[in-house]
Amino acid sequence: MKLFDFTLRFNGFDINKAKQVLHKIQKLNDSEFKKYVIDKRMDIVEFHKSNNPFYQNLIKNLDIKSWEHIPIMTKQDLQRPLKERLSKGFTNKNVYINKTSGSSGDPFIFAKDKFCHALTWAEIIDRFGWYNIDFNTSKQARFYGIPLDKKGYYKERIKDVFSNRYRFSIFDLSDDAFEKCLKKFKSSKFDFINGYTSPIVQFAKFLKEKNIILNTVCPSLKSCVVTSEILFESDKKLMEQQFGVPIINEYGASELDLIAFQNPKNEWQLNSETLFVEILDDQNMPVPDGKEGRVVITSLYNKAHPFIRYDIGDIGVKCEKSTLRKPLLKTLIGRTNDIAVLPSGKKAAGLTFYYITKTVIEEDANVKEFIIEQHTLDTFKILYVSKEPISKTKKTIIIQEIEKYLEPNLNVVFERKTSLDRSNRGKLKQFKSFI
Repeated sequence: MKLFDFTLRFNGFDINKAKQVLHKIQKLNDSEFKKYVIDKRMDIVEFHKSNNPFYQNLIKNLDIKSWEHIPIMTKQDLQRPLKERLSKGFTNKNVYINKTSGSSGDPFIFAKDKFCHALTWAEIIDRFGWYNIDFNTSKQARFYGIPLDKKGYYKERIKDVFSNRYRFSIFDLSDDAFEKCLKKFKSSKFDFINGYTSPIVQFAKFLKEKNIILNTVCPSLKSCVVTSEILFESDKKLMEQQFGVPIINEYGASELDLIAFQNPKNEWQLNSETLFVEILDDQNMPVPDGKEGRVVITSLYNKAHPFIRYDIGDIGVKCEKSTLRKPLLKTLIGRTNDIAVLPSGKKAAGLTFYYITKTVIEEDANVKEFIIEQHTLDTFKILYVSKEPISKTKKTIIIQEIEKYLEPNLNVVFERKTSLDRSNRGKLKQFKSFI
């Protein structure tokens, strides 16, 4: 019995039909696919223009002459009661409801119609299938957050049982906690790891200290899929070394779908079947492939709730060899609200600070993890967890590197912590600005 598929169907998500629709889309030739995308994106606009009062108010009586004339939606637009945003015929009782993590600073509750959510799972199943991962049979080692209230906690644990997965806590990343993780890997036949990047990186660092390659103690392990946080190349190499399996990069958003997934050719392939992904400049116009811009996405199937030209809050770059059928994400730079503004007026992606610092402090195994906060135009605080305080020499090198890549006379403060604050879902925000 395919328990995972059965659970989806039991909850009203027709996964069999969704798989058939996805397969039909994937069989289209190039000219048919182009027509599909053009027709489907206008179909969803027309549906919400006719059936969604919230969207009608958003576009008002705008004369839409081309796709580029359609207004951009932001997360701030959606911060109103869900019932005000649902299309006619949809209520809280006949849709899938969830909430975003709030990692962008703008959390909100959203809805999908049930077939749209089934298509989301069809897309995920398809992509994981590239690596012979079957949610019905493959056992998952899950590094995700979990609600701490009693009802939410046990609800997730029950879902884990039906989804053939075991969840590791990511709120405790101590050596003692990782010893328990290792013991579980030794006694379980996990097929793959899936979860947030930062705790999985910390587990890899723990294994390196112990001089353990994970798939030697858990031979069934075949792959590791990381998501939700930036994956740095150095971290990827560390995980590949310590796990002994391929590391696969996923990019998704709970309110939308799986957005991009690393394919077997090591390309970060964007979802072109159920989403239309654009990279736009500040004037809301498409940028050339290879240039950075805001990631703006249209959900082609969600009739319950409009996500049309929706600014997800990320900055990304499409690969120059992208096509309409096979768009590729070259890099994900960070979030639009993760921008550091310097005293000179210069702006820099907040992850620039993180990356510069990372290259210096990870030369040894002292610092386990760290985050960077901007408190004023010229003051940045590096919060870190380590065995020993960062040496004065290393602090000087970090400050010199920051000034080299950004600008001089910045005030960099170091603060050693026993642990770092994560979101209620366990995500670690590497850079945060308070200005």
